[in-house]
Amino acid sequence: MNKFVMSFNRLLEPKKQIPVSRQRFSNQALIALIIPIIIEQFLALLVGIADTLMISYAGEAAVSGVSLVNQLNNVFIMIFTALASGGAIVASQYVGSEDRKNGNLAASQLVLLILLISVILTAGIFVFGENIFNLIFGRVETSVFDAGMTYLYISAMSFPFLALYNGCAGLYRSMGKTKAIMNISIIMNIINVVGNYIGVFILHAGVAGVAYPSLISRIFAAVVMMVLSMKKDQMIYVEIKHVLSWNWNMVKRVFRIAIPNSIENGLFQISKVALSSIVALFGTVQIAANGIAQSFWSMSALFATAMGPAFVTVIGQYMGAGDKEGADYYMIKLLKMTYLGSVIWNFVFFLFTPFLLQFYSLSQEGKQLVIILVIIHNVFNALFCPTAFSLSNGLRAAGDIRYTMFSAIFSTVVVRVIFSIILGLWLNMGVIGIALAMAIDWGVKALLTITRYYSKKWQNFQVID
Repeated sequence: MNKFVMSFNRLLEPKKQIPVSRQRFSNQALIALIIPIIIEQFLALLVGIADTLMISYAGEAAVSGVSLVNQLNNVFIMIFTALASGGAIVASQYVGSEDRKNGNLAASQLVLLILLISVILTAGIFVFGENIFNLIFGRVETSVFDAGMTYLYISAMSFPFLALYNGCAGLYRSMGKTKAIMNISIIMNIINVVGNYIGVFILHAGVAGVAYPSLISRIFAAVVMMVLSMKKDQMIYVEIKHVLSWNWNMVKRVFRIAIPNSIENGLFQISKVALSSIVALFGTVQIAANGIAQSFWSMSALFATAMGPAFVTVIGQYMGAGDKEGADYYMIKLLKMTYLGSVIWNFVFFLFTPFLLQFYSLSQEGKQLVIILVIIHNVFNALFCPTAFSLSNGLRAAGDIRYTMFSAIFSTVVVRVIFSIILGLWLNMGVIGIALAMAIDWGVKALLTITRYYSKKWQNFQVID
């Protein structure tokens, strides 16, 4: 066992070392940081599957209405995530510099910003919700519209709590306290699933039966995370006096990172809509196979996705401390961990794909297509995504925001869409062409990211004073 651990440690070590005294995170500390993030995101994906399954028992109109509204909700969640990410990067650098005063100010201003923006969005939904729904989705059946609006209004009430939870969770991750977030997430998800069961199968409340449990679970998570974030015995904490004030300099630091993230994610969502319209041209079997494959892809991509916050925490702390050599050391170390975990996870999940397909009502042709799509995804996810997505989070944590934004926009909006049209439509490869275009997108982004890393320009940015 000891030989295995020693071999594992040697495998992860970069060629260029730094003194042990400057290694803030041992291998055990990195594992303790990363495992809770993986569990948290794994549970979120499982709960999403469970939610979809239970909603299906509320009828087709409920399923349709909820699925449409979730596309809209994802835009709002993206905004909250971008803000939380901006705050986490700023906070992690203050943790690294051991500047508690400004760290507290950054944490408090993040809470203020995220609450203000989420309340404004909630109010906007209640005033313009029907107009927004009709503008985006056009005319739908009355039963679908009614179900969608019910779900939208209840979801909107949860926005401030979801935003607050994301913001405080980002602050906790910046300090490396991921286990606490995992525990709260477990309880939140249990409340959601149990509430959905009661709402759908016992109260027969339809769409409301799945919407209110989400609201309740988010209120619980937000309140607990806020209470924890105000504890004064930690490196940084939220101070009410700063939540109730406005510091424009600190707000600009958060926005300088959050706004490019929002633009990048927003254009990504738009490109997904454009690609969905292309997939809709390929016939029922391919549409169904692509939809099921996407649910498998989300689980397959779990490891590389979960490593993103770890890069933010570790690299942010080193850059905040002014230790660029240490940040470089952990860039490589975390990248090695991401590649190792991604290869294993993608391979293991692929082995379960034929078994999982047994639970889907899909033709043999459709199942074979799903397997092909999962092979394409998992191979290229393991090959490109650790660099394209996880390492790019390290660049963001260093403050290299614009480059990561423009490279992501180019690879996703330009490269993926163009190659989807060429491979999917012109060469008549259907959804296989769309999947290959996705792989090309990742490859281009990985190339741009690794080129930027080796240029060392990311070391020249300054997030905090």
